[in-house]
Amino acid sequence: MNRNDVRLLQSIRGYPAVSILLPTHRTSPDNLQDPIRVKNMVQQATERLLAEFSKRDVEPLLAQLEGLVARIDYRYTLDGLALFVNRDLAREFYLPFAVKERVIIGETFATRDLVLALNRSPRYWVLVLSEKPTRLYEGLRDDLIQVAESGFPMTHEGPGATEPLPGGFGIRKSAYRDERQRQFFRQVDAAFGQMAPADPLPVVLVGIDRYRAFFNEVSSNKDHIVANLTGSHDKTSSPELAKLVWPLMQDHLARQRAQVLEELEKAVGTRQYASGIGEVWQAVQEGRGATCLVEQNYHCPARLDTSGLHLTPADDPTAPDVIDDAVDDLIVTVLDKGGRVVFVDRGALEPYQRIALITRY
Repeated sequence: MNRNDVRLLQSIRGYPAVSILLPTHRTSPDNLQDPIRVKNMVQQATERLLAEFSKRDVEPLLAQLEGLVARIDYRYTLDGLALFVNRDLAREFYLPFAVKERVIIGETFATRDLVLALNRSPRYWVLVLSEKPTRLYEGLRDDLIQVAESGFPMTHEGPGATEPLPGGFGIRKSAYRDERQRQFFRQVDAAFGQMAPADPLPVVLVGIDRYRAFFNEVSSNKDHIVANLTGSHDKTSSPELAKLVWPLMQDHLARQRAQVLEELEKAVGTRQYASGIGEVWQAVQEGRGATCLVEQNYHCPARLDTSGLHLTPADDPTAPDVIDDAVDDLIVTVLDKGGRVVFVDRGALEPYQRIALITRY
């Protein structure tokens, strides 16, 4: 699950769009009940659709849903499962966080849980360099989910890999092998480059010194690398790899938090900042947001005036005219307008009412 996935889902309009969300389990015996719960929720969705449409009208959607459920691999479920289906699309996502069990049928897909996860959890790429194969993972806190798109996983094929190196007079096998590996890691970099610009996350690079050196030599994405894990991890499982890379990301995040707090101090000195949810909201709507700092677990229900610029905190998040969490909406807007969001420890922004913005001007 990445930002491109969410954008695709959010771009789709048309009734009926079916969203099925439920908590799942990682281990046995708890996960034995998950297929039954999925079956029950699919039955619920089916009954709701057939109560509104003829079977002929929704047959394509029901066929999509049946095929989607059939490909769920319950050996790899995490803490939540999200299914999104309409007549033309069927996507499943294994989520490393629990979600409330529900079936939603509407004009659009119910992506709020995905948006919350993308915005409030540390995310990063893990690129595991190898000739057989190079793997790409999306990290969400201490969970890794393998990416199976844009050519990943990628295997080095041909001479020096799946075939013998050429021989004969004048052939320097080592030089030939090195150049073939450079070419392979150029292909890896190009494939990664198809995904990174749309979801620019920090990268943990994994591999033996030789492979990482070749990758850094040919890569146009090396500026995103924030940590390195040395060694061969061809056979390291996703959970074990996560245990190794998450501490490296935690170190990076700690450095990032310290740096951005220093940047905020400088911005205060030059008066290029805003503080408090109201001031920050207005500055972001005006396109002035460069970096938004938010305390962990800060949520704020609020009312918005007719101009869309002025926000005031509200006591009751369930009231019909209240945004249940303006902070999440604000985060999405910052990112959509090309800014960045950094979460800091609770109490770090107490002088700024738990949220602050470094402005562009």
